[in-house]
Amino acid sequence: MDIRIRHAHPHEYDRIGEITAQAYLGDGLLDFGESDEYLGELRDVAKRATAAEVLVAVDHDHDHILGAVTFVPRGGPMADIARPGEAEIRMLAVARESRGRGAGETLVRACVDHARATAGCVRVVLSTQRTMHAAHRIYERLGFTRTPDRDWNPLPELDDITLLTYELTL
Repeated sequence: MDIRIRHAHPHEYDRIGEITAQAYLGDGLLDFGESDEYLGELRDVAKRATAAEVLVAVDHDHDHILGAVTFVPRGGPMADIARPGEAEIRMLAVARESRGRGAGETLVRACVDHARATAGCVRVVLSTQRTMHAAHRIYERLGFTRTPDRDWNPLPELDDITLLTYELTL
């Protein structure tokens, strides 16, 4: 399959939000399931697009959305862990029916390419859950390394939600 990466169009935001939400729900990544507050953030693509770049992987022949990612080129409200000179990858998700075709890796590669084209960017960082083993393999295959000193917990009142971090020096 020929996969193309492009910026998301506003009329696609609802579809992208649903792909992202269903990926997180289907993979058991939301501790509180359908009632998890983060689910609203995952679905709110319009909000993300005002502060970052939302990229989509599409089937080149049919322009069908396979997956999406949020690329944060430099800080701002969408950055969780990025420091000055760092870009951040967030909310990588591939539709269940599109998995195994390389869309996730193609999206991560596109983020790295965007980071290399961003003036002053020296590193790409990201957070991931411990159970996202397929994503970990993609990151490691592309040269990302673990940065345990930057691991963090978005909900400090809950002990078991520590996010793992990775970085790629450009």
